[in-house]
Order: sequence, then structure tokens, then C-alpha cells
Amino acid sequence: MEALFTSTPALLAIISIMIASALYLQRFKLFKSLGPALTVIILGIVLSNFKIVPVSTEIYGTIMYYAIPVAIAIMLLGVDLKSLLKMSKEPLITVVLAVFSVCFVAFLAGLIFAPKIDEGWKVAGMFVGTYTGGSSQLNAIAAGLEASSKTIAAANAADYVIGMPSMILLFAAPAFLKKSKTFQKHWPYSVPENELISGDDTALMDEKKWSIKDIAWMLAIGFGVTAISTYLSSFIPGSFSSAVRILLITTIAVIIAQFKPVQQLKGNLDLGLYLGLLFLSIVGFAVDLREFFGSTLAISLFCFIVVIGSLLLHFALTRLFKIRYQYVLLGIIAAIGDGPTSALVASSANWNSLVSVAVVMGVIGGLLGNYAGISVAYAIKAVLGM
Repeated sequence: MEALFTSTPALLAIISIMIASALYLQRFKLFKSLGPALTVIILGIVLSNFKIVPVSTEIYGTIMYYAIPVAIAIMLLGVDLKSLLKMSKEPLITVVLAVFSVCFVAFLAGLIFAPKIDEGWKVAGMFVGTYTGGSSQLNAIAAGLEASSKTIAAANAADYVIGMPSMILLFAAPAFLKKSKTFQKHWPYSVPENELISGDDTALMDEKKWSIKDIAWMLAIGFGVTAISTYLSSFIPGSFSSAVRILLITTIAVIIAQFKPVQQLKGNLDLGLYLGLLFLSIVGFAVDLREFFGSTLAISLFCFIVVIGSLLLHFALTRLFKIRYQYVLLGIIAAIGDGPTSALVASSANWNSLVSVAVVMGVIGGLLGNYAGISVAYAIKAVLGM
């Protein structure tokens, strides 16, 4: 049975409406818990499985090839290396240990699960990405490793099923840990209360004032960085060229982000999110529900082991290094979610002085995530001879 809408203009209109609807629905509790990314994927699955749109067509390939790379380049325009260098040692150590923990556990678990899961070695790299810098890193690494749409959707679903309960517990953790005498006895390292309440109470959810000049420059930089990286990666033989393309985009975008005029551009995270949702809408279209549910169970178990294993290892290492628990908690949330989510937890816990630190921790995790995820994926592939 042919899909109801097949023309390029109609499909572009549907994709645009899907993204707008997903963002609008975030005002409701249910969809806010899902998040815009998963909402878009679900809408795409419904439309394709009910034959409203086709599962595949030429325009999908074009969008998938460019949307995530451009989104990465634009999102990374907010990286300020000077701010990162000024950061105290504890948050930096926490983030580095979080990245190490995820890489170590994902590598070991990947050796077991990769042979049993279609594109399992790619899934391992994708999980490293999402648990060092959030869901955007999962999809970035998926693009770099040329993962199939079915694998990307299954990994995103597993990330939601396992990651969401973890995030809920972590959101509740500040109040619980503050009252727990048992925890304080075994983890006596804490930021003094008078230091926590000092500093600016940054409002994270304020509306932003955009300029068309900001949007124009960000798109110019995003497409420019992608074009340059695509050209340079073409000299790399084999499928590894896609991974090199993502790493080049990451590196070049961070270098450009250090220039003051670029740092003054506003809305890079919002614009990057929109482009990322374009990619995820195509992911949803390509999912066949009958095949999807058969592959998700094993990936969800893989994801569970990565999350729990890396959390336990991270707690053990940070306790060994005597890191104050506020930094440990914010570092974990920044890794599983992102910097703004971690900052939101800091703000709601009245850790006002740590709000900006939480954002920077997320930036560091996201920056390292692309390199770490691709490295782990190819390490598993090499060891298993896949």
C-alpha cells in the first residue's frame, strides 16, 4: 500500500508540523516527560506505520546526512574554552571520571552484547555519547558511525526507558541526600551551605530575544563547518570517513566558537535542537514496529548495564577522590541529560553558585562524548573482528 503523501513539498510540510507540534506539546506534563526528541520520533512512527508518509524516500537521506552535523556545529558554538580552563579541579575531575566510567563499562558490556545485537558495536558508541553529553550526542555518533534508522530508534527508545527513571531519581537526590545522615556519614564531603546560596540565581527558562542576524550567521557557520569537514573527510578511505567527519565538525566548531563575535550569537542551542529534530523525524518514519520491538529488548538490557555499571563505578571513583557530592550529582546529571538539565537541578536545590558550573560540566561532557563514543565503538569492532 502506497503512502498517502509522497511529494517532497508535502513531506517537508508534515515534518515541519511534527516539530512545531512536538515543541508545543511540551507545555503538557506527559509530553514534557517524554521530551521533544522522543515526541517527534513517536509521531514519525505513527505516521509511517499508518501509511501517511513513506518509510523511505530521497529527501529523507538528504535531511539525515546534513541535519545532525549542522546541528552539532551550531550547538558547539557556545563552548568557551577560557571558561572551561578557569573551572576548579573538582568539577573537571568529576566530568572526566564520568566519561571514563561510561567508556569502561560500555566497552566491557559491548564485548558481550555487540555480537548479539544488529550493529551492536555502533550501539555501544551511541550509549557512550548519550551518557556523556545527552541524547544529541547519541544521534551525532549514530550519524558518524552510519547506523541504520532502526538501530537509532531502538537505541533512543532504550535510552528513554532506562534513562528516564534514572533522571527522576537524580532529580529527587539533592533533597534526599541533604537529609540522609547515613549518606553524610559515609560521604562527608560537601560544599558549605553559605557557598551554595551565594552567586547569581540564573533563570534558565527565560524567553530569549533572537535576531535574524544571529540565525543567519549560525546557519552560515554550521553549513560552512559541515561542508569543510565533509570535504576533508572524503580523503579518508572506507566507512571511517563518516566518523572523521563528525570529529572534524566537533573540532572546527569549537575553534570557531572561541572568537568573540561568535560568542555573542544567541540561540545556538535552540537552533541546534530544531535541526536535530529534523533528523529524528526521519528516524521515526523509518521504524517498522514489528521489527522494532524485537530488537529493543536486548538493547534495553545493554543500556541498563551501561547506566547502572557506570553510575556505580563513577560513585566509587569520585568517593576515592573525595569529590564533594554536589559536584558528583551535577556531573552525573550533566552526562545523562545535559548542562541545562544539570543547572536546573542546581537551581531547584538552591545551589545557586553551582548553576553556571553545571552548564559548563555539560559542555565538557558533550565535547568529550563524540571522541569517546566513536573511539569505544571502533575499539569493540577491532577486538571482536567485526
